[in-house]
Amino acid sequence: MKIAFTTLGCKLNYAETSTYERGFVAAGWEVVPWTAQADVYLINTCAVTETAEKKSRNLIRRAHKTAPEARIVVTGCYAELRKDQLLAIDGVWKVFGATEKKEIIPSVAETTPSSTSGVFGAYSSGERTRSFLKVQDGCDNFCAYCTVPFARGRSRNIPICECVKMAESIAAEGVKEVVLTGVNTGDFGRTTGESFLDLLKALNEVEGIERYRISSIEPNLITPEIVDWIASGTKFQKHFHIPLQSGSDTLLKKVGRRYDTELFASRIDYIRKALERPGEPQVFFGIDVIVGLPGETEELFQETYTFLKERVRPAFIHVFPYSRRPGTRAAEWKDQVQDSLKTERVARLEALCEELHAQFVAANKGLEETVLWESSVKNGIMGGYTGNYIRVERPYDPARVNTLEKIVL
Repeated sequence: MKIAFTTLGCKLNYAETSTYERGFVAAGWEVVPWTAQADVYLINTCAVTETAEKKSRNLIRRAHKTAPEARIVVTGCYAELRKDQLLAIDGVWKVFGATEKKEIIPSVAETTPSSTSGVFGAYSSGERTRSFLKVQDGCDNFCAYCTVPFARGRSRNIPICECVKMAESIAAEGVKEVVLTGVNTGDFGRTTGESFLDLLKALNEVEGIERYRISSIEPNLITPEIVDWIASGTKFQKHFHIPLQSGSDTLLKKVGRRYDTELFASRIDYIRKALERPGEPQVFFGIDVIVGLPGETEELFQETYTFLKERVRPAFIHVFPYSRRPGTRAAEWKDQVQDSLKTERVARLEALCEELHAQFVAANKGLEETVLWESSVKNGIMGGYTGNYIRVERPYDPARVNTLEKIVL
C-alpha cells in the first residue's frame, strides 16, 4: 500500500506527520510524494485562519482529482472543528480529531491499536540537524480570539520518561538539536503531576543532543527558577519564543490573556540579566503579536508599537493579522477592525521587525558564537544558526554538515 502526506500549519503538525510516516513505514507501507499516485492521502490540516481552512479544502480536492479511487484521511485542527463538513467532501474516507490521533495508524493500516494515553507524542524526522519534539498538547486558557482549545483539546502531556525516550530516538538518528514544542509548552505536567523544569533537566541529560530550544512559552510560565537553571550552564540556548499578542493592557485584559505588559517586560528583563554578560552574545527573543484585535484603536496599536520598540526590543516580531474565527467570543464583538487597517498595521510592525533584527545582528557582531551547520545547499552556499538564532552562511563543505563550530560573528 502506498501513502502520501501533506501538512499545513504549525511545528506540532509537522512533528505529528513525521510520526505518522514512521508508523506507516513500520506497518509495511510505502511513503510516496504528495503529487504521486497513492492508495491513501493523509492531510494534516490547520484552522488558525479562514485562509488555512480554505487551503485544507483545496488540498483534499486536489488529492481526489489526482487519484479519484484513493482514500483521503484528514486530521489536524480543521478536522476537530469541522468534522461533518470534511466528511461531506468527495473522497474523504476518515476524519480524526484532536483526541483521536493515536488511532490513525491502527485504524488506517489495520494494525493492533496501541495502549497510548490521551496525548499523542510525536517528533519530526527527515532533517539531519534539527528535530521538533512535541511534549504537550491542548490549552486551557480559552483566550477570546482563539480556537485552539476547541481544535486541540484541553492541556495535557506525555510523561517525562516518554519524552526522554523520544529524545533518545532522535539522538540515535544523529540529530544534534531539539526544539521543544507544544500548544502551551510551559504548561507541561498538568496531566502527569510533573513540572516543566523537571522535563528540561531530564532532557538535558540525553546523550547525543547538543542543543535545545524552547518554542512558544507563555510569559507567565517561564519562571525565574527555569531561567536560573538554564543560566547555570545547560544545553538550552539563548533563544526564546514568547507570545505577547498585544502591548496594550486594555486589549490583553479584554481578550483574557493571563499577564499584563509589566509582567511581560519584567520576564524579558530577568532573562536578559541572567543570560547576558559583557562581551557575550545577546538573547534572541521572538515575539508573537496579533494586529487588529477587536477594539484595537490607533492609540492602542501605538501602545503595542511603542512597547516593542522602546521597552522589549525583541530580535524578531512574528506578526499576525487577527482572523475572526466562528465559535470564539471575539467573533461576536461589534468593534471589529477593518481589513485595510490590519494590513497597514501589519506592514508597520514588519518594518519595525526588520529594524530591530538588524540592530540585534549588529549588536552581536564580533562576538564568539557556535553555529550548527545544516545540510541544505543553494548556489554552493550552506547555512546554519548560532545558539542565539542568527543565520550564518559559508561556501558549502559536506564535512561540516551537522557539526557545531565556534565562529566570530
